[in-house]
Amino acid sequence: MKLPQLCHLAAVPLAFTLLSFNASAVSPPHPTGLDAPMISVSSMNANNYAPVETVKMFPAPKKGMVQHILTLPKLENETDYMVEIQIGQTQLVDCNKHGLNGQLKELTVEGWGYNYYQVDEISEGPSTMMACFELAKKEAFVQIPDELTLRYDSRLPKVFYLPEGAELRFRTWKADSTYQYSK
Repeated sequence: MKLPQLCHLAAVPLAFTLLSFNASAVSPPHPTGLDAPMISVSSMNANNYAPVETVKMFPAPKKGMVQHILTLPKLENETDYMVEIQIGQTQLVDCNKHGLNGQLKELTVEGWGYNYYQVDEISEGPSTMMACFELAKKEAFVQIPDELTLRYDSRLPKVFYLPEGAELRFRTWKADSTYQYSK
């Protein structure tokens, strides 16, 4: 084959990809690197608990519970950021919408005034009842109804106590827009 023919053959799929809706719908990574994992996570249960200096005032996890510690790095304008928290489990689900039952409680460390969060138990929750027929099951994150959005504050780690088998999912939000005014 000649070089012009090869260029033409390569250009057609490339042009189709660049002009298709799917290619233009993909967002580039955030310029400040927020897609990178910036929050460090550690978790301990009753068997492997070792108090860490920064969170030694929080209670040790009880049997059957896991302590999740989110440590946020210091940022320049922390008031522009939020942390969204979801709690649930990755399960094999069909085409129905699934949920879990569980209650997220905000508690305070006695004598310190620091807040931490706890879910005592998670159980199967509501689900739609559509007929899925022969559709394959897939893995999906199924969450409890409570979601939590916290102000970004790197001064103290965020501490969560969840039942074994539960997952803590989080992401960081940044306000990119400026304030609008109404007078």
